[in-house]
This record gives sequence, C-alpha cells and structure tokens, in this order.
Amino acid sequence: MSTPNPRPDTPVVSVRDLRVYYGTPKGPARAVDRVSLDIRAGETLGVVGESGSGKSTLGRGILGLLPEGTGLAGEVLYQGQNLVGLPKDELRKMRGPELGLIFQEPMTRLNPLLRIQEHFEETLRQHHPKLTKDEIRKRALNALGRTGIPPTRYKQYPHEFSGGMRQRIMIALALVLEPTLLIADEPTTALDVIVEAQIIRLLADLKRTSGTAVMLITHNLGIVAEACDRVAVMYGGKIVEEGNARQVFADPQHPYTRELLASTIALETRELHTIPGVPPSLITPPPGCLFHPRCPDAMKICAALAPPEEHLEGRRRVQCWRHAAPGGIPAGQDAPLEREEISVASEA
Repeated sequence: MSTPNPRPDTPVVSVRDLRVYYGTPKGPARAVDRVSLDIRAGETLGVVGESGSGKSTLGRGILGLLPEGTGLAGEVLYQGQNLVGLPKDELRKMRGPELGLIFQEPMTRLNPLLRIQEHFEETLRQHHPKLTKDEIRKRALNALGRTGIPPTRYKQYPHEFSGGMRQRIMIALALVLEPTLLIADEPTTALDVIVEAQIIRLLADLKRTSGTAVMLITHNLGIVAEACDRVAVMYGGKIVEEGNARQVFADPQHPYTRELLASTIALETRELHTIPGVPPSLITPPPGCLFHPRCPDAMKICAALAPPEEHLEGRRRVQCWRHAAPGGIPAGQDAPLEREEISVASEA
C-alpha cells in the first residue's frame, strides 16, 4: 500500500484523544489517558517520563501492537487514515514499510534459530516480494553497516552477538524498510556511549535524508536534548507538557518536568536530587492533578480538580493550574496545599 509524501507542514501522524486501558481484577488501568499529539515529516518527538508513565504503551497503541482484550479508543490519523479500528491485516501490511518500531528487548525479538541473514530475508520478502537475493543482501548489509555491524557477521546467529550488537541489529531491521513513521522505544538501551552517539546520528540522518517522522521514547533526557526537535513529558498516562525541546529544557513550565530535569546527573552535579513519593496508581488515581501528591508547588485546587490544558506560544502546551487564565481559580483555592491535606486527598 503506497501513500503520498506529506507536505512538510502536514503531520505524518495526528493522535487525538487516544485512550489505552488494560483490564485488571481491580478495574481498568488507564495506561494512556486522552493523549493528543502531532509528528511532522522530518521531525523527532521525544517522549519522556518515569517508568509506568505510559510511554511504551503510547507507542504500541499508535501502531496497534497491544495485547488481546486491551481497550483502545480515540484516533490515530496516519496521513489522513484512522488506524484505530483498522482491520489487522491492513495494519500488518503497513508495519515495516510505513510504520516502523524498534523494540526495547532485542533478544526476545530475534529468533534464536535463524541467522541474521534470514531475519533480513524474511522481513524484506514479506514487504518486497520482487526483490532478488542479491538486492536483499545489498539492502541488508547497507542497513547493518549504518549501525556498525560488519558484513562478516551477516550469517551468524543472535546468540553470537553481544546485547548491544543485537540492539543495533534490531535497529537495522527497522531501518531497512525506510518507514515513514518510526517509533523507537529505548533504542539505545544496553549500548555504550560511543555506539549510542552513532545511533543518534543515524536517526538524525534518517529523518534528514528520508523525511522520516520519529517518536523517540526514552528515559535519557540527554538524548532528547541532543536528538529531538520537540519533547512530550508523560505522567500517569497523560502528556503534562509538550513543546520545543530547547525551550522546555531551558524553561520547564510544569513542576514535574522541572523535577525530572533536576534529577538528571550532569558534570556540575554536586548532590543527587530525587522526586519524593511514587508515580500514581493507574487503576485508582488520586483526585485532581495526578502529580499533586508529589508536587512542591501544589495548591488547594490541585487536589480537587484536574488542571485544564493551556496552550502557550510556539506549539507549546501544559496541564498545570499555575498556568490557568486569570480568574480561572476560585478564591482561596490558590493557597499552598499543606502536606497534611495532600495525605488526606491521596487516600480519598
């Protein structure tokens, strides 16, 4: 299935009000809760947040790679077509040449009984059945070479590679089909800093030469600062702040973003900073703003009502009561929230 190249100002993918719920004995876990975002051609969006914030589920929800029985609602508009509710066969044909994904766990994704050569042959033949064996080999070796894997390793088995090299093979398998949208879920996990820098350059080259739209899911804020045009900060299944990466890093508007950045270790770090408390339950989340039990700036209203989304200059948005329009907070509700009140609200 071929799709036209999008205009630079047209999003390759537009996510609107996406919800992903997992069923549990105690009720649905809201892993992704009403998320909206756009990614344009040649743009890299970094998605950051603590473990359990919904980053990986968001990526898999966009591609429809969710366990059976998972609740999925909203819209994922890929070049004008809604992927939510699309028949599985149609969605499967789009994955690879149009929708690419780099998984976190390379060893569980590579078949231990197949050589690396056979992985590439299977991938390319599925989507390009007319390619000759020589053409497949040429494409595969080119993709492997771009990730630093020499051609002498082409006929080896996955167990003959280190964890970092297996991760690079997974990246090469995703890149060999040159997808229009690439979701990279922790692509530099288990890689040393030299190879990590090589992968970041590779993703930058891909979006520059092919116009690929990239969603980079990571815990590493340093990678986001170096490789991403925009950043979306997730907390409790929601995007609490999104904007230009440089602006967000230089002047975070949400307390959670500020706390995340303060927790990052740099050369100037003299003592470690941590965010108190734990991430919210996705089954029984706290009332009001999900971050208020841990927020140093929490006000009384934060424990009572969820904050509205405020749009700032330059495609920037934030969900925080401190950015509410004048008069948007009732009298007396802008007073600081005492720790005792936080405990009561969290237990409610």
